[in-house]
Amino acid sequence: MAAGYDDGMRYDEFLKQLKEKSGIESPEQVSTIVLEELGSRLEGQEPADLAGQLPPELKGPLTRHTGAAEKFGADEFFRRIAEREGRGGDPEIGQAHARAVLGTIAGFVSEGELEDVRSQLPAGFRELVAP
Repeated sequence: MAAGYDDGMRYDEFLKQLKEKSGIESPEQVSTIVLEELGSRLEGQEPADLAGQLPPELKGPLTRHTGAAEKFGADEFFRRIAEREGRGGDPEIGQAHARAVLGTIAGFVSEGELEDVRSQLPAGFRELVAP
């Protein structure tokens, strides 16, 4: 079973793993962008539920969006990430970074929480939320 925040996952460990797995030079910035976009896509309490299993530093980006969940597909998700990173909206970069951040997170949260997140996302997202 994955270790959650209650089991001591620290933010510095998360950033280190993300950088080692992906080579992302600015893991803090990239993880913030990816989680803000994911949080805007999830409905109800799901952003807070996911954030509850992560270090406190990741809670803000996940729960920043207020109001109804936005409805957009995976391609738009990837484009938004790359655009916000200043990469011209290149969906391949956005997809690689989303996969790296969400894959790293998936290693630290419960399978039940991952399934809750997957259940709210269209097919193009689901494979991103896997360890």
